[in-house]
Amino acid sequence: MKLELGTIHIQQFTFADTTSLQDGHLQLSKRELEQYIRTLHPQIVELEATIVNPGDSVRIMPVKDVIEPRTKLDGGCCFPGLNQGEENIVGSGKTLALKGVAVVTTGKIVGFQEGIIDMSGPGAAYSPYSSLCNLVLRIEVDEHCNQYQHEEILRRVGLMAARWIAEQVKSTPADDVECFETLPLAEQQAQYPDLPSVGYVYMLQSQGLLHDTWYYGVDVKKIVPTLMYPTEAMDGAIVSGNCVSACDKNTTWSHQNNPVIRALYRRHGQDLNFIGVILTNENVTLGDKVRSSNMVAKMAELLGLDGAIITEEGFGNPDADLMMNCHKLEALGIRTVLLTDEYAGRGGESQSLADADASADAVISAGNANALIKLPPMDRVIGHLLYADVIAGGFDGSLQDDGSITVELQAMMGATSELGIHTLSAHSG
Repeated sequence: MKLELGTIHIQQFTFADTTSLQDGHLQLSKRELEQYIRTLHPQIVELEATIVNPGDSVRIMPVKDVIEPRTKLDGGCCFPGLNQGEENIVGSGKTLALKGVAVVTTGKIVGFQEGIIDMSGPGAAYSPYSSLCNLVLRIEVDEHCNQYQHEEILRRVGLMAARWIAEQVKSTPADDVECFETLPLAEQQAQYPDLPSVGYVYMLQSQGLLHDTWYYGVDVKKIVPTLMYPTEAMDGAIVSGNCVSACDKNTTWSHQNNPVIRALYRRHGQDLNFIGVILTNENVTLGDKVRSSNMVAKMAELLGLDGAIITEEGFGNPDADLMMNCHKLEALGIRTVLLTDEYAGRGGESQSLADADASADAVISAGNANALIKLPPMDRVIGHLLYADVIAGGFDGSLQDDGSITVELQAMMGATSELGIHTLSAHSG
């Protein structure tokens, strides 16, 4: 499967009477966008669209999702399964991505594990989304919607708005085009027979109770582990629908821009043979965890892997899935590297993971989500500041009278991303 990914680098993002893109300046018709969004669901009762830029004194909370505008140029659509009749397989052909901009959805809280994006100040350094020009959509729904309907409406609006924006300017030539290709298995294995075969075990949050991810429009807790071409993620085959702790939540943007997939493609043909992706879920019951990890190991063996990178989403209960996957692959002689984050207590005095295994001897930490950060007041808040005390990472007294907030990094969108999309690093003494 071969994907030509064209990108346009957006330097300036403003509202205008008509939507256009020229010389890196994306102008968006607010009127047309809002008209379009209001056709998507009758239970939308309030809609506010705002453009914010890096460095603005703006706080966005509680954030639901972040999406990069992308569209197909040769038929089909990004975010397959979103609408009936859009069940096409993605990951091939030509796709256009608008780089440097994103759609961010917010509004009244859906689940308590939603988070914060600060566009400036100390909090901005902890979120990859603060460096983007963001179209923030504050969406309020009919009071009769339950949490699941609320989540579905915001998810759908964010995805459809991102796709609509890219479609309006799809005739604009790309600034650059990258090609990504993974061959059918037998051909891929034969391409670089002298290099180690490496795969990617991609764990997705799927514990229910608003802890869900969607693959081709299917709730991931309803699937068994499956094989995926890496390029499918770039076309939106995986979208976020969960309200897990903001620091290690994989937004749709992070799935579209997964750095593990990109790094493996960069290394492909140099020091490894990138075979493909095993997509798996994170389960609630022990039996389901055993079943899924058994199937991950079976697929890794079937692919003939010598090594695998495993990334987790979330913490606590999913730590058991992570360790089961690791243990079973290592038992087959498949060397593993794990990407996770830590919940080690504010002073680092607690156990970092809820589970451990002796075979997990190559682990990359994305940081301690319990570390405290003080966020100064901002000139403007988009969303609802009053949730500061109740979101995950907040506590009674987090919100101060002057609008400043003291929270754990857990509350910051992407602060300890287990895909590695953040600015944290470690330095030896």
